[in-house]
Amino acid sequence: MNCIVAQAGTLSRLDWSIVGLGAALLFVISYVFGREERDTNDFFLGGRRIPPVVACLSFLATEISALTIVGIPHTAFTENWRWIQFMVGSALARLLVAFLFIPAFYKHNCTSIYEFLGHRFGPATQYTGSVYFFITRLLASGVRLYATCMAVGVIMGWPLSATITLFTVISIIFIAFGGIKAVVWAGAYQAIFFVVAGVVLVGYLIGHIEGGLATAMQTAHEAGRLSTFHFRFGLNDPSTFWAGSANGFFVGLVAFGTDQEMVQRLLTVETRRSSQKTIISTIVTVLPVYWLYLLVGTLLFVFYRQNPSLPLPEPEQLKEILPHFARNVLPSGLKGLVLGAIFMASVDSPLSSLTSSFVTDIYRPLIRPGASERHYLLVSRAGVVAFGLVLAGIAAACAPVENILWFAFQILSITGGPMLGVFLLGLLTQRRANRVNIPAMLFSSAVCLLLLVLIKREILNLGWSWLIVIGTAITSGLSCLLGRATPHS
Repeated sequence: MNCIVAQAGTLSRLDWSIVGLGAALLFVISYVFGREERDTNDFFLGGRRIPPVVACLSFLATEISALTIVGIPHTAFTENWRWIQFMVGSALARLLVAFLFIPAFYKHNCTSIYEFLGHRFGPATQYTGSVYFFITRLLASGVRLYATCMAVGVIMGWPLSATITLFTVISIIFIAFGGIKAVVWAGAYQAIFFVVAGVVLVGYLIGHIEGGLATAMQTAHEAGRLSTFHFRFGLNDPSTFWAGSANGFFVGLVAFGTDQEMVQRLLTVETRRSSQKTIISTIVTVLPVYWLYLLVGTLLFVFYRQNPSLPLPEPEQLKEILPHFARNVLPSGLKGLVLGAIFMASVDSPLSSLTSSFVTDIYRPLIRPGASERHYLLVSRAGVVAFGLVLAGIAAACAPVENILWFAFQILSITGGPMLGVFLLGLLTQRRANRVNIPAMLFSSAVCLLLLVLIKREILNLGWSWLIVIGTAITSGLSCLLGRATPHS
């Protein structure tokens, strides 16, 4: 084993070549597609000319992200495979989004999905939905950016501030020039890179575990690391099948139906039917990738158990397990591949979706109506810069977070329920509430935040994964009730 460790260390020329080539191809993609941008329809929707298979792969890359590449192995290393329960609910959510949400977005020819709320309820609900998206996406994406920068910092030996600065600048340049077409086509390329990196990691680990895959699975099973389905019912346990699948279903509806970053990919294809096929196809493409990186985490657990002399991060730093392994164990070439995968995941940032929502929902109707498309395109690129700087600040503030994967979902549990509640009210009922939706959403967020604080302080014995269900029910119920009392609001 010492010979393996001796091969690791600083990045070699081969590692730099792999990372450099990956980055160069991203900027080639940005240039090729960015030079065709003529207006905001091109910049935000790609003129709806993106091939469905490319949109599917881009959707996959956006869903995976650096948070998954770093967070999923950590979860499998320290816990088990119960994350799969979340995917059961997520798959059902994709089906509902395909046949309930997407037809409505295409019917109203939405650039920003919050335009649907404007058509259905009125401008007050549209602006509130957009603001909720800003808050949710900025916080969650700040965590994702932190995951990337933390991992790269560990591999490279760089301070967090330096990596955040580097990736912020790269993302701003890439997206400000290339727009959504660059993001979508680059996403397809990134998705392939993620899969290749995961397969190579699994192959390397199996080759360096005594007894191979069979022994590794047996060891992991005996240690409880392969526990996948937990059918005991209990509201206080977020890891049960019922809590996990319910959370996956509601989080899936929020992520794939009410989050501009994800839905924007689905709106870049030409027809409603193509968009529906795209999201349904992600059910069979994303699950194997999650399973692949869960397997990486499990194999890391067995690898370090068989090699107790190898140093491990401190318990509070186990979130760094994959980048720590890459830096201290992987040989030249493989280290560059892992670094390249994390780098790819960082560039697929939310800057395009944040800017499209800002320009479409707020700037165009409220601040500067009636301006030229050239002006809106310029503002869109300026918005990419501004949101990039905000994301960098949020990422820097995430350093104390321990389990970055669950932290991101806890953020979503506070703001996602209110968003989903309003969308479902608009899609499933004929209620004509508008301004009353705002206090309903704010009240629901306040309740979920209070419940999360009580759960964290162990005052309330409730699994946090139920919060998004509670938030959805409160918002839709309260808006429906208030809308009935004030039908012309």
